[in-house]
Amino acid sequence: MKKTTLLINCPDKKGIIATVTNFILYKKGNTVYIEQHVDRELGEFFMRLECEFDQDEKKLAQFKESFNEEVAKNHNMHWEMYDTDKKPKMALFVSKYDHCLYDILGRYASGELHVKIPIIISNHIDLKPIAEAFNVPFKHIPISKENKAKAEAEQIETLNEHKIDFIVLARYMQILSPSFVNKYPNRIINIHHSFLPAFPGAKPYHSAYERGVKIIGATSHYVTSDLDEGPIIEQEIVRVSHVHNVQDFILKGRDLEKIVLSRAIKHHIERKVLVYNNKTVIFS
Repeated sequence: MKKTTLLINCPDKKGIIATVTNFILYKKGNTVYIEQHVDRELGEFFMRLECEFDQDEKKLAQFKESFNEEVAKNHNMHWEMYDTDKKPKMALFVSKYDHCLYDILGRYASGELHVKIPIIISNHIDLKPIAEAFNVPFKHIPISKENKAKAEAEQIETLNEHKIDFIVLARYMQILSPSFVNKYPNRIINIHHSFLPAFPGAKPYHSAYERGVKIIGATSHYVTSDLDEGPIIEQEIVRVSHVHNVQDFILKGRDLEKIVLSRAIKHHIERKVLVYNNKTVIFS
């Protein structure tokens, strides 16, 4: 059987779940899991549905066409259907920080992440030995103010060459241009501390320590042209106190970044995220 995941959002009205599941049954499919949410303020319906069909690719293509014509158009649906068994291709962008890279590659090597990693791209050469240790190709593309447009063009060419589905910025210390971001809507995942906007700059943990904060957090979100304001996928916090020093803050922050980023990646590859109005619905 071919397992598929169907993501839907549309204006809310009665009978959507019955209409969709009955149509799948009519087309000889089997619904094995379903989860739905209604945003009553916006009047919007969201649903994630897992179903099974036989292995005939032609019949599945016919199902998609029929679903679009007979169901989706009638309900003004935005919908996507994904092959659950297919591993999406993920590119990693890194700079010099290695904690997120080590964590992702460790999970990847152990089979925890259902993805392929065809390429790691970096604006520095420092992390190449880590990529080599995990047998993942590494490409060094230096970036400066003078060559930024050319460098991004080379990055995009590399991504196209490897048919990349989505990008993870694993502590990549460069701002992507709007033209780059617009090529990958809701397909670039970033991670950073949650001290923004109160403690910006190169040493946010030092600033937070001096201010005496009691909570450290990390946020993972999709990248948009508005810096660090994209739809949030995952967040986590840990409490700190007067007994912790700056180094404690940094270590706790890095641990959070690894955990939060890995969760966000899993949500994305398992097709559990629906973006709407710069917010996300995260299915369980």
